[in-house]
Amino acid sequence: MEKCYILKIKSALLFYKFLKNMHKTAFILLVIGGLNWLLVGLFNWDIGSLFGGMDAIISRIIYLLVGLSAIVEIFGHKKTCRECVKRGDSSMPEGHQSGADSGM
Repeated sequence: MEKCYILKIKSALLFYKFLKNMHKTAFILLVIGGLNWLLVGLFNWDIGSLFGGMDAIISRIIYLLVGLSAIVEIFGHKKTCRECVKRGDSSMPEGHQSGADSGM
């Protein structure tokens, strides 16, 4: 009975570590994607051109990973963001309320 409990705890810890690492990886890829869009907007230069442009398989893989990272962050952000956890379920910053509460 005790072995089963320890195994469940170890499994939960491994899963938590996996999710934490996935969040970090997704965040890094989102930063890379954001910086790429900044470069496109400012200089009309795409990071993907370093790898052969949009037709190169490595560029397509990078773009795919950045897009998947955005999906991961959309669904997992509330669980991993310290600020969102502090505020609870509210998605509005403290002191910024909508509707009748704000006097509108």
